[in-house]
Amino acid sequence: MRTKNRLNAIESKYYSPEITSCPECGNKLKYCHPVWRKTISTLEGEFKIINLGYRCVNDSCSNNTVYRSAEAEQLSMKHITYGMDVIARIGHLRFKEHKTRSEIATILTEMQVKISERQVQKLYERYALLLRSNVEENLKDTLEEVVKQSGGLILSIDGVQPEKGNETLYVIREVLSGTILAAQNLKSSASQELMGIIQPIIDWGYPIQGFVSDGQQSIRLAIEKIAPDIPYQYCQFHYFKDIAKPLVEKDRKLKTNIKKKLRGIREIERKIEDSSSETFEEEIASDYIAAIRSVLLEDGKPPFELPGTRVFERTKAIKDSIEKCLDKKGDSSP
Repeated sequence: MRTKNRLNAIESKYYSPEITSCPECGNKLKYCHPVWRKTISTLEGEFKIINLGYRCVNDSCSNNTVYRSAEAEQLSMKHITYGMDVIARIGHLRFKEHKTRSEIATILTEMQVKISERQVQKLYERYALLLRSNVEENLKDTLEEVVKQSGGLILSIDGVQPEKGNETLYVIREVLSGTILAAQNLKSSASQELMGIIQPIIDWGYPIQGFVSDGQQSIRLAIEKIAPDIPYQYCQFHYFKDIAKPLVEKDRKLKTNIKKKLRGIREIERKIEDSSSETFEEEIASDYIAAIRSVLLEDGKPPFELPGTRVFERTKAIKDSIEKCLDKKGDSSP
């Protein structure tokens, strides 16, 4: 059973083809029937759109094409009752303002657009599909500039699996420009599956100077099968990360030991809070405690920025500062 249309059009709009004469015989086109009609929800309101079909009525002309309005076709996607302006607004709110589905639905409802969270998700997927379908055209100028300056592209391939057993997101990026060329969830990391996302990029026809990855066996096999003559290199970041694992582990233990030795600062805080008077010494002690707490939250990016080493250096600087204060206090005493 067909569900009742939830939209109430405030106005009907009729669209005729932009072309008025037959391209073959030059005879004037005449109306024959509506090509389609549907009610569309836009940011400006709900409208009933009727796209009128015109054709050549010259019996001696072989042109049987029914022409329609290109302007009407651009108002909405097929099988969607929302206008392209709504889809574009959802894309802006999600990608530019990082709004959630619930927040987007609330914002559009306040703009008098009848929409649910489920419909927001559906339109967001359509928006992403439009971006993906035009990725090659959008990237054309960037990639041509890279080829012009460097002689070819360098592609990196990496996979991220949020949780074990889930699909893995594989991303292909052009290294020199930092441009993402493809991103796809794969249920399997087999080389055959990976070839399916690498081959379309090779088919674009741009010269490729080399591939870079984390050394995953299936990625290497896929590249060997699909592009055996293109050089392959193990990612330097992953290489340093692997050889630095023993050092990173020792650094982690260093940070843990420093944290254990500084657990007593909470007891000092309680003494300051329980004190009935606020002395100058207590104020200085509170500042040092705040500095120590901020240091304990320090993090790094191993293997190039080690958090344990950074915490050690900063706690040592605080220790030296405290010792100087104590020395000055001793010098000023009678």
